[in-house]
Amino acid sequence: MTQAPATSPPSRRRHDREIISLAVPAFGALVAEPLFVMVDSAIVGHLGTPQLAGLAVAAALLTTAVSVFVFLAYATTAAVARRVGAGDPASAIRQGMDGIWLALLLGTGVIAVALPTAPWLVHVFGASDTAAPYAITYLRISSLGIPAMLVVMAATGVLRGLQDTRTPLYVAIGGFAANGALNAGLVYGAGLGIAGSAWGTVIAQISMAAAYLVVVVRGARRHGASLRPDAAGIRASAQAGVPLLVRTLSLRAVLMIATAVAARLGDTEIAAHQIILSLWSLMAFALDAIAIAGQAIIGRYLGAGDAAGAREACRRMVRWGIVSGVVLGALIVLARPLFVPLFTDDQSVQGTLLPALLVVALSQPISGVVFVLDGVLMGAGDGRYLAWAMLVTLAVFAPVALLVPSFGGLTALWWAMALMMAVRMMTLWLRTRSGKWIVTGATR
Repeated sequence: MTQAPATSPPSRRRHDREIISLAVPAFGALVAEPLFVMVDSAIVGHLGTPQLAGLAVAAALLTTAVSVFVFLAYATTAAVARRVGAGDPASAIRQGMDGIWLALLLGTGVIAVALPTAPWLVHVFGASDTAAPYAITYLRISSLGIPAMLVVMAATGVLRGLQDTRTPLYVAIGGFAANGALNAGLVYGAGLGIAGSAWGTVIAQISMAAAYLVVVVRGARRHGASLRPDAAGIRASAQAGVPLLVRTLSLRAVLMIATAVAARLGDTEIAAHQIILSLWSLMAFALDAIAIAGQAIIGRYLGAGDAAGAREACRRMVRWGIVSGVVLGALIVLARPLFVPLFTDDQSVQGTLLPALLVVALSQPISGVVFVLDGVLMGAGDGRYLAWAMLVTLAVFAPVALLVPSFGGLTALWWAMALMMAVRMMTLWLRTRSGKWIVTGATR
């Protein structure tokens, strides 16, 4: 980052209070997604290793299908926050409504593609003959909830931009509780097996989307913002999200390559990889809570024309990211005997995942910096740089990961993932140091 006078203690305390007030509720909302997958993994894992392996492949495909559109949340947060900083809440909510309409259109398109291509997608991911039927079943049913998932993303972005992370927390808590109860009841109570897990998640996601829509519609009416779809606004939202789409596709390509490599190592390895990936995602979303605070705070400061405040907030959040990463890494090491048996009682799976889990723990401080700087640049609307940076990271990671089956197992694959995070950290640090991300005004 560019050099600036040291932040005074009162300024640090002000930034800390602001970061905490946004990040703590955001943490609860963010971890809902990986917790959904973790609950599914824990419940399905006790059905058998083939079922868990099938879930691993299907969950990776579903997460990819949804996460490529994460710009619905991130770009909306930045755009809404800038307009809030500029003192125009009605325009801010109108921007968010365009994102919600776009989410519905994109979700419908994803269903149309996912249903007929499910067997082919599962085969491409390298699922074994025993795991493939379970993967196809879970993928087809869960894809029906994708429009709701995308609406949740867009509506969450609106509320974050309005500096409200508490409402997403409440909705996430309700959704998580419903998902757990529905999964347990449908998988075991109704005897539906892996299909019950998929239906439980779909119902929970639709309920969450409905709750968000009620809140956003009330806000739109309060500020006099139109609820009708606007073709120009929807098109503008889509265009603004293109760089973040490229960035997210590159990141998802990294995760898909990792899952495909793990699948080809065997059912034991892919089952262990699914458990580790669920935990890695939980840690990532926990760290991303600070990044979400960064998106809202940075966007608001830049919208209000306060470049100095944006710089100070960025520096403070980086420190928070490092400390949080150290704490999370220590928790993984200390708590692993407690949580690993919750996912599987297969000793071979447990033995395979433990060394790789230690690699994840060691890399958490790096992840803390990565997610914070990612959020800062998103809040600044610096999507083009984020796209190029992630493409560079993919170019480094892909050849290393594809060589894993030749010289190592699952632990080697997660060392490749640690390398990927280190490359991301370097590219993001160079950008924030340059100061080129700082552009003030209601729009970038």
